[in-house]
Amino acid sequence: MFLCPSKNRQYEERTMQATAKITKQSTMQEILEAYPSAQRALFSRYHIGGCNSCGYEPGDILEKVANSHNINDLDEVIAFIEQAEQTDRHIQISPGDVAAALQSNIPPRLIDVRTSKEWELARIQGATLNTEDLAQEMMRWPKDTLIIFYCHFGQRSLDAVSYFAGHGFSNVRTMTGGIDAWSLSVDSSVPRYEVPSSDGKAMLRTLRSVVSKAAGCQNQEAVQ
Repeated sequence: MFLCPSKNRQYEERTMQATAKITKQSTMQEILEAYPSAQRALFSRYHIGGCNSCGYEPGDILEKVANSHNINDLDEVIAFIEQAEQTDRHIQISPGDVAAALQSNIPPRLIDVRTSKEWELARIQGATLNTEDLAQEMMRWPKDTLIIFYCHFGQRSLDAVSYFAGHGFSNVRTMTGGIDAWSLSVDSSVPRYEVPSSDGKAMLRTLRSVVSKAAGCQNQEAVQ
């Protein structure tokens, strides 16, 4: 299978963005790209972005958003965003480390928190798709069970980790970059895909045409 080098660079750039510094003049898009955990952090502490009345536009600057919520201490907000990102990093594990852990004598439980349609399109060998019944069963597992969650790009799995950590689980992790990163760095036989929106409904299609037509890609071999 052929993977365009530009796609590898995009993944590398995503993993480096969290080192970027933010200021009160940073746009919300810049903040969320550099600190993906900021969306959850801002909502949980300041109720920013949870609904239409407290939402924001990608181009809004942090200072404007904070002022609209009667928040005056921007330094405290920035420090909290950075702290939340550090917390997220502690619970993340790279695809390569996940692959190694799965080959160990005591492999972790690998839980897929994507939709069933995504599961049908691409999956990681040894993983289990999360369901309501499984989630209830997991609550009875030993609280020190090593559980690794993954999704498409690593955002939904962060929410899953937060949920189980909040219920006393001490050894839960999220796979950085999700199954997309797994396909790029561990097993290229796992199909990459995107979830575009059409008429408000989620649709799935593999990155077969997207990758082969990407700028700089000369090889037209389809992604299988």
